[in-house]
Amino acid sequence: MIGLLQAGKGHNVESLAAHCNISRRTVFRDLEVLRRADVPLKHDDEFQVYHLDDTYFLPPTKFTASEALAVLVLCHELGDVRQMPFLAPARTAALKLESSLPAALRRQLRGMADAIQIRLHQPSPLGDKSHIYQELVESISERRCVRIDYDDLSARTVIKTRLSPYRLLFTKHSWYVIGRSSIHRSVRTFNVTRIRRLEPTEDRYQIPRNFSLERYLGNAWHLIGDPGPDYEVSVRFSQKVARNVAEVNWHKSQAVKWNEDGTLDFSATVKGLTEISWWVLGYGDQAKVLGPPQLQKLIVNHAKRMLQLYDWG
Repeated sequence: MIGLLQAGKGHNVESLAAHCNISRRTVFRDLEVLRRADVPLKHDDEFQVYHLDDTYFLPPTKFTASEALAVLVLCHELGDVRQMPFLAPARTAALKLESSLPAALRRQLRGMADAIQIRLHQPSPLGDKSHIYQELVESISERRCVRIDYDDLSARTVIKTRLSPYRLLFTKHSWYVIGRSSIHRSVRTFNVTRIRRLEPTEDRYQIPRNFSLERYLGNAWHLIGDPGPDYEVSVRFSQKVARNVAEVNWHKSQAVKWNEDGTLDFSATVKGLTEISWWVLGYGDQAKVLGPPQLQKLIVNHAKRMLQLYDWG
């Protein structure tokens, strides 16, 4: 538990219970033991997590072979992903770790690491926006607002807004900043690569205590949920792609049901239909929307416009 509380951004009671494989009652008991032992335990009221004071230090424990292998493989492999902050330094950190291991273990792990490869989708390059990403990191750390000029594709114009950045999120291929926008008067999501200009300010802000990415994203299929109620979506997939669909965890609310003819019925509760419509279209004629009618209509309209592109409509 001390190791968990020393590392990362802190843990709540549920997280400590899960990582230590103990009950919530035992977590509270152990936290009280740490307090009585004068371990400088802190509680972050903003994020509702426990952590140890930065001045507290225990010597690092020795790595097991499996732990060292995991770090080496992840850092070596992901360090090759271009334009991804943190990963290049992670690779050099892995080299330092490898050099500190006993020679026999180092030789064993090198052979095992060479047999493992990880391939991810290439992220959209930050390019000349790297400084904007770094400014956002520093602004979030210092809780300072920024002013941005943003290329809004939906409005087809450049908007200017004062942003209180809450979180940076990397998902699929791109980096996004999520925070309260003055022009929208609400929390919004902005693609970092579409920020044309960023100006730090001296204005400070606080992240609402009840804010969390999980709550903000809700049941969005991926990142952006449409306004309005959630939808109960049902899609039937053909035998050809059914197993492929069933093997992947696409959404936190998903459920699958196999039919006697080998087809698969996929269901999920999603906020908005735009994002999931593109996913369904990716399966072409191997997917049929069973409901709701709004999604059926959306898919049909897409199909009609596709036919018109080829003058076959």
